[in-house]
Amino acid sequence: MSKNLYTEDSIRSLDWKEHIRLRPGMYIGKMGDGSSQDDGIYILLKEVIDNSIDEYVMGNGKSIDISIKDNKVTVRDFGRGIPLGKLIDCVSKINTGGKYDSEAFQKSVGLNGVGLKAVNALSTKFQIESYREGEIKQAEFMKGENTSDSPVSLTEQKNGTLIRFEPDNSIFKNYNYIPEYLEDQIWNYAYLNSGLTLNYNGKKYHSENGLLDLLENKTDQESIRYPIIHFKGKEIECAMTHTNNYGEEYYSFVNGQYTTQGGTHLAAFREAVVRTIREFFKKDYDATDIRASISGAVAIRVQEPVFESQTKTKLGSLNVSPKGQTVRAFVNEFVKKELDNFLHKNSDTARAIQKRIIQSERERKEIAGIKKLANERAKKAKLHNKKLRDCRIHYNDKRGDEELKNNSMIFITEGDSASGSITKSRDVQSQAVFSLRGKPFNCFGHTKKIVYENEEFNLLQHALNIEDGLEGLRYKKIIIATDADVDGMHIRLLIITFFLQFYPELIKNGHLYILQTPIFRVRNKDKTHYCYSESEKNDIINNSNAKFEITRFKGLGEISPNEFKNFIGDDIKLDPVIIDKSTTVEELLTFYMGKNTPDRQQFIIDNLKVELDLINENLND
Repeated sequence: MSKNLYTEDSIRSLDWKEHIRLRPGMYIGKMGDGSSQDDGIYILLKEVIDNSIDEYVMGNGKSIDISIKDNKVTVRDFGRGIPLGKLIDCVSKINTGGKYDSEAFQKSVGLNGVGLKAVNALSTKFQIESYREGEIKQAEFMKGENTSDSPVSLTEQKNGTLIRFEPDNSIFKNYNYIPEYLEDQIWNYAYLNSGLTLNYNGKKYHSENGLLDLLENKTDQESIRYPIIHFKGKEIECAMTHTNNYGEEYYSFVNGQYTTQGGTHLAAFREAVVRTIREFFKKDYDATDIRASISGAVAIRVQEPVFESQTKTKLGSLNVSPKGQTVRAFVNEFVKKELDNFLHKNSDTARAIQKRIIQSERERKEIAGIKKLANERAKKAKLHNKKLRDCRIHYNDKRGDEELKNNSMIFITEGDSASGSITKSRDVQSQAVFSLRGKPFNCFGHTKKIVYENEEFNLLQHALNIEDGLEGLRYKKIIIATDADVDGMHIRLLIITFFLQFYPELIKNGHLYILQTPIFRVRNKDKTHYCYSESEKNDIINNSNAKFEITRFKGLGEISPNEFKNFIGDDIKLDPVIIDKSTTVEELLTFYMGKNTPDRQQFIIDNLKVELDLINENLND
């Protein structure tokens, strides 16, 4: 008799909340602990705010109140409020909502009737209140199960909707909201909805100039080559400038949704800028020279948008409406008209653009020879790259499971022992390893020529596939994995310098992380604890009468592969590398990697800490 019976009893029909909780990745992307900007906890918040934004876009309500304290989220808008008789259905019945009627919500983000249901099912507690014409309807849920359904009553509250929820920590394990990510998320809503005020934890977020404000806040004002160009039309808005930085940097949006992976609208914008500038100057400049060092933003509104996943990070729509013109034609026509007119009227800006293009062209030609040799070397190494232990699934794969692609990562390690431990314990499906032979070169103050002259940098660039921008990035997460000693910290700093100098957009888009590994192993015959700090170790010892064996890990190579797999699996601890908005990249690099200035000396003195191993005298009694 077969052990694996396949009968009628094998077939199950799940209700809505069971399916969401069993397969949450289908609805909100990856779970994560909050260390990535696209982790599920931020998607839950987005799904709630998106509905409030859609109300604002339709002309209802001028402000949204948001509060996040102790991982408890509250969102209150002042729109029309959900129709009271359908309140329960709207948050607990899949494919129920008001956005299937394109007349009611012409260009909304949430179209599939899924968002609020996912928030409900994936929250330990979910509360919703709808205020409509002096009446209120309330309901409460726990993990999607309705626990309270209050009858309609009178209220003095203004029209709108209030939602409270707390993500389920059994699904989002050890999660935590990162303030910088939340602030970015809320600012994007403000930029994309000029005139809207978002009140978040007592602070107001408001933008009058949309994408112009965005670029002003995202770019170093001292590095821009000319004042930001800003165009706003019906259903489209663009902004752009050139800087002194390397690479291309874009911010793209559809119906208020931040499309981190771009899509058809961004491809059209990049094409339109190149075409317009070529035609204006009547010169066939290389596209890479035109786009080099560009910082741009584009936002469009599309009727019934098609995204490539539920998390809506990449636009797949070919047309702006079911029977309308193509996205490509729509963006090209707008940019061609507005940018060409602007350049004819602003000759100083036109000259500044041309000067930047010529400079980029000269730099490209200067390194053409060394670049060709380096790339040939990298191509040969690709066949047998001793530095790279690749994985099977990559972020830029055109096909494949989205969740697996979003979980792709590469560890940058130093030395054979560290890389050996990670290589033996990694998941070969989605985890790659790149091994450095020692401390990398300090590239501060050097031109991009050093990327091709330095074999390690060039091989790393090719391993990541970022030579021509981030579109082909092979790994979602780039993780620096070094020892937690002085040398390890120095290596971290040198690698971060490399990315800040030549690929700052990689950091700005949230791809660079530091791997946190335990410093101590505290164990007895019953249990083993891994501690990431001195205080964590002391808490375990002091709160128990048991005797422990304590091991201090001085380097990654000291951790056995069998143990190491616990630290790079589902419970991996990552610290994202985030650029402080108050400091420019140039200032940051000059301070930490430039000449030893009195300011830096004083900073070291003020922040110098001596760590002492505190020994519990009674430990071995």
